[in-house]
Amino acid sequence: MRVDVVADLTDLDGGFVSERLRQIGASFEVVDRDDLGRFDTRPAPDLLLLLGSTKTAHDPRLDDVVRSETRYVKAALDAGAPVMGICYGAQVMARALGGTSYAAAEPELGWRRVDTVDETLCPSGPWAQFHHDVFVAPPTARVLGTSWAGPQCFVDESRAARAIAWQFHPEVTADTFARWVAEGEPYDAWNVDPRDLVRQARTHEAASRRAAHALVDAALSYLRVPVATA
Repeated sequence: MRVDVVADLTDLDGGFVSERLRQIGASFEVVDRDDLGRFDTRPAPDLLLLLGSTKTAHDPRLDDVVRSETRYVKAALDAGAPVMGICYGAQVMARALGGTSYAAAEPELGWRRVDTVDETLCPSGPWAQFHHDVFVAPPTARVLGTSWAGPQCFVDESRAARAIAWQFHPEVTADTFARWVAEGEPYDAWNVDPRDLVRQARTHEAASRRAAHALVDAALSYLRVPVATA
């Protein structure tokens, strides 16, 4: 299984999601989201994985970067490559399929449960949250999960291949989450203790790994990605 990973070159960690994909035989090719044009002639992968980012999909200064990635997503789906998106990747996918995204009134941080209509493709969690933005699902999509902040998961079957997107972070390890926390937020402004966020990451790590692996398996089945079995 060849997985193309669209990511910032400064943060390529697919965490528990990549770990599970690797366990079932995936090989990875990194696709720099800041230079997608040079990857346009690549053959379609078995799976396109859109990781998170410190970027903001609604930032007008990033219009060219966001448009480039939305074109890339649409081309992959039309070529028969299913797409899986996480956080910023979910926001870009929403935009690619006719939805949008915008800045939330306040960030969603820490391990939070989600309201769901599908415990397989969007289990209630708790899941790691670390974002300021909210996506609006495409009109062709089905929203499977929500939180107080907005939609948390959607699936879409409007093109040649299927897509699934999560606003939360199933992939994140405790070390990566601790790094994100250390890299900065105005935590006092949100009445959030960054030390508590790191404690949550350590406390939930084992359960998060199990949940992420199960979620990957469920998503691959939904996306109809062939998986070799022993």
